[in-house]
Order: sequence, then structure tokens, then C-alpha cells
Amino acid sequence: MAAPAAPVWSVDPRTGKQREQVAVEATAEEVDRVVRAAHAARGALADRAVRAAFLRSAADLLDEAGDHVIEAADAETALGPGRLTGELARTTYQLRAFADVVDEGAFLDIVIDHSHPSPATTPPTSASRAPLSAGPVPRPDLRRYKVPLGVVAVYSASNFPLAFSVPGGDTASALAAGCPVVVKAHPDHPGTSELCAALLRMAAGRHGLPEGVVGLVHGFEAGVELVRHPLIAAAGFTGSIRGGRALFDAAAARPVPIPFHGELGSLNPVVVTEAAAQERAEEIGTGLAGSMTLGAGQFCTKPGLVLAPAGAAGDRVVKALTKAVSDTAEGVLLDARMRDAFVAGVRARTALTGVESPVTPGETGENAVAAGFLTVPAARLADGGEHGLLLEECFGPVTVVARYEDEAEITAVLGRLPGNLTATVHLGEGEAGEGDGLAARLLAELTPLAGRVLVNGWPTGVAVAPAQHHGGPYPATTSTSTSVGGTAIERWLRPVTFQATPEALLPPELRDTNPLGLPRRVNGHQAP
Repeated sequence: MAAPAAPVWSVDPRTGKQREQVAVEATAEEVDRVVRAAHAARGALADRAVRAAFLRSAADLLDEAGDHVIEAADAETALGPGRLTGELARTTYQLRAFADVVDEGAFLDIVIDHSHPSPATTPPTSASRAPLSAGPVPRPDLRRYKVPLGVVAVYSASNFPLAFSVPGGDTASALAAGCPVVVKAHPDHPGTSELCAALLRMAAGRHGLPEGVVGLVHGFEAGVELVRHPLIAAAGFTGSIRGGRALFDAAAARPVPIPFHGELGSLNPVVVTEAAAQERAEEIGTGLAGSMTLGAGQFCTKPGLVLAPAGAAGDRVVKALTKAVSDTAEGVLLDARMRDAFVAGVRARTALTGVESPVTPGETGENAVAAGFLTVPAARLADGGEHGLLLEECFGPVTVVARYEDEAEITAVLGRLPGNLTATVHLGEGEAGEGDGLAARLLAELTPLAGRVLVNGWPTGVAVAPAQHHGGPYPATTSTSTSVGGTAIERWLRPVTFQATPEALLPPELRDTNPLGLPRRVNGHQAP
């Protein structure tokens, strides 16, 4: 007899106590049922106008239920109504923004090349290929656009119960692409996940779409079963390196491997030049404190390593940072496991030779933690060895300030870093205008390390905009794609070309009459 399904409890992170049972963990059979329902719903999402209307209705329903959604999310995450109000606004904005992307149609990337006669008298053979040239070549009629991959598995993030979870960017972009989704709920906010999934399904029903367009499962084993299911066509993940890499490997090991777009971990280095420290040390120290403690340090873009000068100007940065961090209230992390990992991580780092703790981070009570930061000579990081631990992300309100003596030490430390979501440089006023000085050299070193490079700013806060890129070299992400902004839709599409296909058999998107009025490129030129 099969063991009974394990209950899924909503837990209050402020007390560590169970609140209510909201579901049970999905069995393999249940995962199969949900995935098959999503697979059967693919055709219902084919109409772009319906998809756009569905996304807007989802945003409207989330807004209408805003008080309830925020209350539920706060009870399970302790992120606070203020933070969650902003996150809900971002979430609904994303849904509406993807509806606009669907309406515009440029994401289909339509390219039409009409047949072109060849000036050559001898057709190419298998032994003699036609050379590539810039001029006319033998060419059949070719028409390309992008089609949905199929059912997408979405793995929710712990630290964003809305914007990177059930109604978040992965779900919104996949639905916009025409892909049904099955979301693996995060155990830190199962009640919020159920509520948001119900609202999305209600929105689907308003437009005649089946509930199967948005599936939801709970449980660790369910998450593994999901990525292995033969009808899952792609996956999006936001979480830890360990968990993400295990799922990434499982996706690659399938009989038919699938794209796995994972966001795994990021240190987000910051370089403060000597000139910047001299000009605005107090501003930099205070800004760093705000960025590294935002959301109790539980942002994927938290600056976890800061290279600051070793002299008097750098001392002023550290002094300002000390004051600002000391004035920061204690916070509650998302769950006990993360709190334990944070405390253990800080303990291991402070035990390293040469590491000091001007403000000691750590546990302040049964459930809360205090923010803090560590300092270390940059030479220790450049030398490698046990200090490599300081170059790994520590989730929570802590950062490492590495004090460098010269530019060579900056280069040595940056040369040891893995891939990141962001990289930041703070420059002096005169440096910012130099095209071939220190600023240019630092940007050249930071650019290969990250998907977003900032100058004189802080990386926390990711604007949802067409030009945004939220991704980076491994382990920041497992692909070159972004999970934020309009181009996130590209993850769930694949190109198909129709060659010498009669007009009547072509999809409407590729017909000469352009009945859908879509933007496209014809014979090398943008066409109306």
C-alpha cells in the first residue's frame, strides 16, 4: 500500500510555528495528471488576443485581491506589507507588460525571404557547394517565425513569493509565448501559491481557457518528477546553486533533454575607486548598507563583495557603513533552514585568518538575525586558498569588504570570481569622463563577469523594462537569457522555417497579405 501523501503546511517564519495545512505533496501520478492537463491546453492558448486578455485579467484579479494576497504572503515570508505591496505592483505590471508584448507581435521574429533567381548556370552538387556571397544566390522562398515550445515547468523562488513565483515573470512570459505552465510551489509560501494559482485560473476561465493552462504541484519529489516528465518542454528556476544544478543536470539527462533556464547564485561584486571614496565616502557607505540589508539581505542582486581602497578614504567608507548597518533593525529570514545556513556561513567566514567583523552579523533571537559585514585584505582573496569561501554567496544581511592596495589587487580578485548577475563600479567625477583610464579598464574587467554592469549605483532593484537583462555567466544563470523584461519570452519559443510553401498552407503570420498586421522583415528590410 502506498504511503499517504505528506501534508504541506504554511509556516510563520516569525515564530517558526505551523499556521495551517494548505495542500498535500503531489505524487508521481498527480504530477502526470497536471502535466497532461497543461499539455492538452496548448491549443487554447494559440490565439494571441485571448492570451493578452488573459494576462491582463490575471493582473486585474491580483490587484483586486491585493490586500488578501499581501496578507497571505507576509504571514508566510515576514517580508512586510511595504515590500510586498511593491512586489505585487511589479508582478501585475509584468503581466500587463507581457500582454503588450503579445499584442505587438515582434517577439514572433518574423523574417520572409522571397525566392531569388540565381545567376549561376550550374546548380550546386554534393561535391561542389554554392559559395556564400553578398550578392544574389540560389534561394527558395523562406519564411521563419517562432512557435511555443510546449508545457513549461516553473520553479518558484523563496524570496519573491509573487514576482518570481506562481504569478511571476517565468509564468507570465511562458503564458505570453503560448506555453501552459506547471508551477512547483515553494515550500516557504504554499498558501500564497495556492491563492495566486486560483486567481490565475479564474482569469483563464473568464476567457474560455481551461484551468489546465496553470497547474500547481507541491513537494520536493514532485519537482524532480516535473523536470523529468516527457511532456515538459522547458523549465525556469530561481533558487540555490545546489538545487538548481541538480535540476539542470536532470533536464540534461532526460532521453530528450530540454532547455533549463536557471538562476542559481550571484556575489554581485562592487569596486569603489580611490577617487570615488575620497569624494563621497559617506554616501557610498550608507548606500551599500541599504543595498546589502534590503529585504534582510535576501535579494539575488545583493552586493556580497565590495573592493574598497585600503587608505584613509576607504576607512571613511567603512566608518559610514558601520554606522548605517549598526542602525539597521534585525530581520527575519524566510525560514529556519536559511537562518541556520546564514549563521553557519558567517561563523565559517569570521574564522578565516585576517577577517575582521566591524559589525558582527548573526542570530539575535530564536528567529531573527542582525545585519553585519566583514573586512579582509584583498591580498588574501587574491592568494586563493581557504579565503575562496569569501567569494561565495552568503544568503542574508552580510557583505565582505576587501581592502585593496592597488589596481593589481583589484584585477587579481576579479580574476577569481565566477559569473554574476551584476557588477558595479563607483567612480570619481573625473574618472567617469575618461575613455581610456582606470574606469574603462575596470568596466572591461567587469563586463565578462556579469549580465548587468552598473556605474555609481546599487544592484538591488531590477527594473522591468525592454532593455533589462537579469542573467549572467554561470553560476548566475545556466543560459544566456534574461528572466526579467520583454525578451524573457524568447526562452519559451523556437524558430521554424517554411520553405517553398503554398500561401494557403502558410500560418497567417507568414502570409504575404499579413492579415494579422504583424511587424516583420521582408527581403532584408523592415516591413509594416
